[in-house]
Amino acid sequence: METATTRPFAVVTGASSGIGYEIARVLGNDGFDLLIAAEDAELDEAKEDLREFTSVDSVRVDLGRPEDVERLHEEIVGKHRPVDALVLNAGIGAGGAFAGGTALEDEMKLIDLNVRSTVHLCKLEVEPMVARDEGRILFTSSVASTMPGAYQAVYNASKSFVQSFALALRNELKGTNVTVTSLMPGPTDTEFFERADLEDTKLGSGDKDDPSLVAEQGVEAMLQGEERVVGGGIKNKLQVAASRLMHDSAKAEMHRKMAEPGSGEKEEGK
Repeated sequence: METATTRPFAVVTGASSGIGYEIARVLGNDGFDLLIAAEDAELDEAKEDLREFTSVDSVRVDLGRPEDVERLHEEIVGKHRPVDALVLNAGIGAGGAFAGGTALEDEMKLIDLNVRSTVHLCKLEVEPMVARDEGRILFTSSVASTMPGAYQAVYNASKSFVQSFALALRNELKGTNVTVTSLMPGPTDTEFFERADLEDTKLGSGDKDDPSLVAEQGVEAMLQGEERVVGGGIKNKLQVAASRLMHDSAKAEMHRKMAEPGSGEKEEGK
């Protein structure tokens, strides 16, 4: 039987529910010990569930705060174990019109979590990986990264940043044994749409992918060192492929029809 020092070790952020929890579950089933992080009370329940089949520690932190990113890093260092897999999954959404429909405070919090904390934690953890020439990093990006997000302007922009950052870092690390993979889910059956106030949109009320499937696809791609994987069903893959042929203005208009407040009700009323 593997000991705690020989089993691989993974850190997963945003792991209390949704895709993050499912990624942690897949990694645990694959033999990884886990350190999971999130800011909400659901983290405790996730930890107990995951303990049924692997060793799990948890840290309750708000990664939108730089001091909490540093605290998570201190917890990682305190394990005295190399991070074999780093999953940068923590993120939030915000729906509504940028002019008059959303709060600046919410959008700055989104940037702090989706963008700044991703860069901050990655910076702290990638350098030890490079020093020992081994490691896997998985960024949770989004299909949304491929298009201007009318009525999700800041969210889509944040995911475009994550996608670009992940691909650039991957290129920089060529020649090392540290790989970077981008997971690009489409609409997935999680709490995201409720929390982002998108339930009355076509996006929020439409069909969604199973987060366990998305997680399995992401973990498999990460462990194989792939550049990216479009999560979910064929519809998402077709959407990403089609977006390469569309002008940005057309993509923004398409997104508007999916994310405009009330668009889900209009769809039902056809």
